[in-house]
Amino acid sequence: MEVNITALIDQYQNLIFSICYRTTGDYFAAEDLTQETFLSAYRSLDSFDGRYEKAWLCRIAANKCTDYLKSAQRRAEPTDWDAMPELPGRDGQPEQEAYETMVRETLLKRCRQLKAPYSEVAELYFHEEASPEEIADHLHRKLKTVQTQIYRARSMLKEIYRKEEPK
Repeated sequence: MEVNITALIDQYQNLIFSICYRTTGDYFAAEDLTQETFLSAYRSLDSFDGRYEKAWLCRIAANKCTDYLKSAQRRAEPTDWDAMPELPGRDGQPEQEAYETMVRETLLKRCRQLKAPYSEVAELYFHEEASPEEIADHLHRKLKTVQTQIYRARSMLKEIYRKEEPK
């Protein structure tokens, strides 16, 4: 039995996309994985017997998503900033000092991109390295409020940096 890949795409592209999207939670990754699924199916057409095409395509999509999530997990940054290891000191090396200055300037710029009150709290906490208690005293706010604002600012900064990552 001969299988037409165009007919498979027309019939199952929405199903495969929804599987990929529900699995990854990322619209653009789901688009890519859907395309990869049909490309893989096309390459395997000669070994496919033509039966259970829906199950066959769903299995390919599930495998593609699993591979994607495994590779994404390896690329993921630590979610807890405190768990990140300290880099050994490189005192006296101009390249390192220039790099650290550039990173700090970029961080300050990103902190200032946030809306108030998060910009002020983020700048004090992430750039000036003030403790939450010091920030609460300085801004005359409750400690719990400052802690919540730091948490939210961290999420916003992560999103800004994620958008800037090269694809």
